[in-house]
Amino acid sequence: MAAKIPIRRSDLLAGTPRLVRYCAAALADLVFPRNCVHCSDLVEGPDYDYLCRDCGRELVLARSPSCRTCGYPFWGALAGQRSCPHCEELDPVFDEGRTLFLAKGPGRSLIHEIKYRRGFYVLTDVTRILAWNSEACAYLRDAVLVPVPLHPVKERERGFNQSEVIARRLARAVPGARTELLLRRVRFTESQTRLNRTDRHRNVKNAFALASGVRLMPHLSYVLVDDVFTTGSTLNACAATLREAGARSLKVLTLGHG
Repeated sequence: MAAKIPIRRSDLLAGTPRLVRYCAAALADLVFPRNCVHCSDLVEGPDYDYLCRDCGRELVLARSPSCRTCGYPFWGALAGQRSCPHCEELDPVFDEGRTLFLAKGPGRSLIHEIKYRRGFYVLTDVTRILAWNSEACAYLRDAVLVPVPLHPVKERERGFNQSEVIARRLARAVPGARTELLLRRVRFTESQTRLNRTDRHRNVKNAFALASGVRLMPHLSYVLVDDVFTTGSTLNACAATLREAGARSLKVLTLGHG
């Protein structure tokens, strides 16, 4: 069952004049001031709803040029292959990968708010970051977004699948994009967070399968969506399942990297 995303005040004010929305938002901030999810200071800057001005400056957005496999940004002039050290030991089954920001500092706090605290409200800032990145928007346009699944036991414990929540919100923000639950997790695996690269690969081997009754269309573009790109092991295992099922255009996108 998809997790329910809280109603945003922007949703409640949709269709009202801009001045009314501005005044209502200002009043809401006065009565219910917003705190930064990273440092807990009051949010007063114009860029983010849930990151203060200083933490917003610390958030590292991932833009081109970047690693073609994982989306990690490069700084300075780029020559030769578009591959970073994070991906040296990964033989990607997918065609390309992108990420929206680095999962450190404020970026890590945004992801943890979604994943561990049901803080789906911060997705307003995530979709804002996406809107600033025209290449990422084009990357998702008209694509089928495929969330990385949780095992049913883990999803019952958590109450939602963060990748599905993220994918559905991104699909709402990009023309032509839609979310489909094409994969299921058939083997319960331990958390990847404390495993090294080799054990991560071994941990997710044969852990995924197509959902019942699913049929892939070769002419469609499929984008796997997850919260964080670390070694790429989980995404690659999912990609292998989709590739075997006939996916020709197969990419990945994560909120954060690292």
